[in-house]
Amino acid sequence: MKKFYLIVIALLAFSCENKEEADLIVTNANIYTVDADFSKASSVAIKDGKFVGVGNTEEILKKYKAQEQIDAQGKTIVPGLIDAHCHFYGLGQNQQVVDLVGTHSFDEVVEKVVAFQQERPSSFILGRGWDQNDWEVKEFPTKDKLDELFPDTPVALERIDGHAYLVNQAALNLAGITEYTFVEGGEIVLDEDTNITGVLVDGPMRMIDNVIPKASLEQKIQALKDAEKISLDYGLTTVNDAGLPRDIIELIDSLQQAGELSIRVYAMVSNYPENLDYFLEKGIIKTEGLNVRSVKVYGDGALGSRGAALRAPYSDKPGHFGAMVTPVDQIEALAQRIAATAYQMNTHAIGDSANIVVLRAYENALEGKTDRRWKVEHAQVISQSDFDYFENGIIPSVQPTHATSDMYWAEDRLGAERVKGAYAYKDLLDKAGLVALGTDFPVEQVNPFLTFYAAVARQDVEQYPEGGFQMENALSREETLKGMTIWAAYSNFEEEEKGSIEPGKFADFVILSDDIMTIPSEEIPNVTAEHVFLGGVQKK
Repeated sequence: MKKFYLIVIALLAFSCENKEEADLIVTNANIYTVDADFSKASSVAIKDGKFVGVGNTEEILKKYKAQEQIDAQGKTIVPGLIDAHCHFYGLGQNQQVVDLVGTHSFDEVVEKVVAFQQERPSSFILGRGWDQNDWEVKEFPTKDKLDELFPDTPVALERIDGHAYLVNQAALNLAGITEYTFVEGGEIVLDEDTNITGVLVDGPMRMIDNVIPKASLEQKIQALKDAEKISLDYGLTTVNDAGLPRDIIELIDSLQQAGELSIRVYAMVSNYPENLDYFLEKGIIKTEGLNVRSVKVYGDGALGSRGAALRAPYSDKPGHFGAMVTPVDQIEALAQRIAATAYQMNTHAIGDSANIVVLRAYENALEGKTDRRWKVEHAQVISQSDFDYFENGIIPSVQPTHATSDMYWAEDRLGAERVKGAYAYKDLLDKAGLVALGTDFPVEQVNPFLTFYAAVARQDVEQYPEGGFQMENALSREETLKGMTIWAAYSNFEEEEKGSIEPGKFADFVILSDDIMTIPSEEIPNVTAEHVFLGGVQKK
């Protein structure tokens, strides 16, 4: 008996010696790998920031040993979530201005501005997040009250979609804007007496941007770090920032290299001549944390501010068509220029007129070229005859919470027939074979579980409307999870390194509070990211 015991001990020691070393093993989990078969697993082994083993707990423990081991106790694990379209740096900037999200009246907006200025006095007051569609009076506000309260201090309050400002007279004077100023690609809103109201839609906003004091380096760094903390807390491990200047891209890179920023960033280069001249000449920039290989172009404005370019007039504003922010000939020329490089073109297109302009420009520029993965950002209102364009390798990058934010008034803007081609995520998926899903934060909330809920239930958190909004275009839970992981990774040319839990890929994953794939749909908004791992390192 004693002899047998010694033999067993020897065999165990031998077996341990033969196990492969890992840095971390996670066991007893409910893992959705999101691999090609959408298979399940219960355990993973991680080494040097990557998955080295994925399988059941017994086989992983048999093959690997690690000093650190986590018992997931049956919790659900999904790949690190990717926000395919957001404004990461903008989220950070918003932490430094008046938060106007969720205000229910213009009076409430004014109260918040006054309180912020008393607490944090500024020589130029900035705020963001108002939405007149949420107010009892759903018309654009005017500057009169701001002029009264701040006669000498410029004020610029950005609408929630980022496509309109409300500014006071002091800001208008500083920017040199009058009722006679003309700027292509937008509108200086006038009242019935042709007096300037203070609302600037799209193009004229740039004149205000030019006079807003530039952020300091310390403010820029703080903005990026604030945005990272918020994003990681929600389980986002990669963010696609839809439009950044060269200095912020380089700052992100330097912070990542210094170990001060860890979230992975797919940076779209803002469409300004100096940015394009630099990056298109330099070529693709790729590290484990940063990927620069795309250009963000604005086609038109937003539906909420009636800046989206429509083929027929707005149903609730006769004679008004919205406007192209970037003229058609420039979009076509940009497409040809970018197609001659390795860069991707990602174009904001909301209205059906803007979408067909972009889709035709893509088709012409990409003739004879393969695997370019150009994206239409938002692809929000599509004419029925234009969905076929997405069969040719064009990727729709869409934001499901836009549907549930806009559904209360979208038909008023578009009419009963045209709205059928709006927020048509299933139709787009059927044509393109995939959809990349994001939030557009801070236009919408950062929370990716609201994205998931909006995609599958197409309701608000009060379960309105009963039965869901245009449910023929809902996505399944599997499609939605793919859109937030592997399909988003594919849209970034990153499907070989992230987007699924497979050996050889970055160990980016999230331990969820609930099984998002099986719980009742009304419970999805309550799901949280309990633990977040980036490259095998716990960030939450």
